[in-house]
Amino acid sequence: MPITDVTETLDPADWEAMRALAHRAVDDGFNWLQTVRDRPAWQPTPDKVIAEFHRPLPQEPQGAESAYQDFVDLVLPYPLGNVHPRFWAWYMGNGTPLGAIGDFLAAIVNPNMGGGNHVANHVESQVVDWCKEIVGLPLDSGGLLVSGGSTANLVGLTVARNTATAADVRVAGVRGLPAPLVFYASVEAHSCMQKSLELLGLGSGALRKVAVNAEYQIDLNALESVIGADRAAGLVPACVVGNAGTINTGAVDDLAALARICERHKLWFHVDGAIGAVVALAPKHRHLVAGIEEADSVALDLHKWLHVPFEAGCALVRDRGAQRATFSLTPEYLQHAARGLASGPIWFSEFGPQLSRGFRALKVWLSFKEHGLAKFGRLIDQNIAQAHELAALVRAEPTLELMAPVVLNIVCFRYHPAGVADPELSALNQELLIRLHESGIAAPSYTTLNGQYCLRAALPNHRTQSSDLRILTDAVVRIGRELSGPRT
Repeated sequence: MPITDVTETLDPADWEAMRALAHRAVDDGFNWLQTVRDRPAWQPTPDKVIAEFHRPLPQEPQGAESAYQDFVDLVLPYPLGNVHPRFWAWYMGNGTPLGAIGDFLAAIVNPNMGGGNHVANHVESQVVDWCKEIVGLPLDSGGLLVSGGSTANLVGLTVARNTATAADVRVAGVRGLPAPLVFYASVEAHSCMQKSLELLGLGSGALRKVAVNAEYQIDLNALESVIGADRAAGLVPACVVGNAGTINTGAVDDLAALARICERHKLWFHVDGAIGAVVALAPKHRHLVAGIEEADSVALDLHKWLHVPFEAGCALVRDRGAQRATFSLTPEYLQHAARGLASGPIWFSEFGPQLSRGFRALKVWLSFKEHGLAKFGRLIDQNIAQAHELAALVRAEPTLELMAPVVLNIVCFRYHPAGVADPELSALNQELLIRLHESGIAAPSYTTLNGQYCLRAALPNHRTQSSDLRILTDAVVRIGRELSGPRT
């Protein structure tokens, strides 16, 4: 049988047609971003569009043009909305055009960031070093980029678990621990702390949820008391988690005081900085996170207040050796070489749970270079000022009620007309929020503080303007009056 060179490939048969489609995609994407203010902050996906996502697996080619048109028709009109200037739900950044280009270029180069001798590892290493500089950790600390804050916290708490005692947890598991470990965080800590301890085999019972003060900071006296009680009961206090910005209210624990407590009790000091670690960049507010530089580990989310497109988190560990000892595993097919592709000093697979890892560092690297960190710091100060401006608008309106102190950029409030009390008041605000979303005017989210349901506007948004804040409060009052009737 004759040998032939005819083989199939996934490269385009017509490179010029694919190039034209790529140019169209860039134009469509940039036009979509440029006109984002002209669209609703959110709109529901119609049933007829959802039905399109229940079609069976395609066996035959549809073609690039047709597949792209499906994206334009079915996906682009119905986003989550976090690129919009009046999206303030949960806690999300907005992305940037160059960040999106970075994702595209990373997919073009398409390296596996587990290890090996290639330049992308040096890009990530530099980005991680820059993150160390942001929070003030030494450059010889460990670190790697991860999917987000939840994974970054998991990495830090895993190292804390493995170093809490002399037991070799990697060999014997948690059954080999001399006594149960205990971790401490405030009741306002993110739910990923509990998830992490469950994944680590310690169970949710290993997490002490410590009371907070009136500012929603961890109560230092209560923390000292529970640490002493656990130690007296024969347990092993292992780690304290400090919040650099809580998810509910944006409260920042007294990180310097927590560092002193951890030093005195010989505990691992972990900081969840997914929201607020980058406040260290903000000239007017960096004092709020003083003490973060004393942490043993820090979790950051770069896709929040630094606006890197999802996903981009960072886990930093002061003791690089401890981080490597926690995760390194080098079978024969991953042995390092002195020369060639398998050489190189950087193997990120040895510092976290993943072997296959995407080149998320490129979009961070480009974003930092494009804008400079000083500009990000000014934007953080700007958002905090906007949060206080929104709080002032709430205080000035008799039917609105501020529900928590504003420290960073999260404002919790509710519509509270005269003569309405819980549970009717909570039901009123729940319906108000849904109607606000459905109107497309703005998209805050919600939380419950001291048993009271409230609206929650998180403002890590580089597109928000002061006029947007007035649009929000006006809409809340108008919808609230429509719902509550003549009593207001």
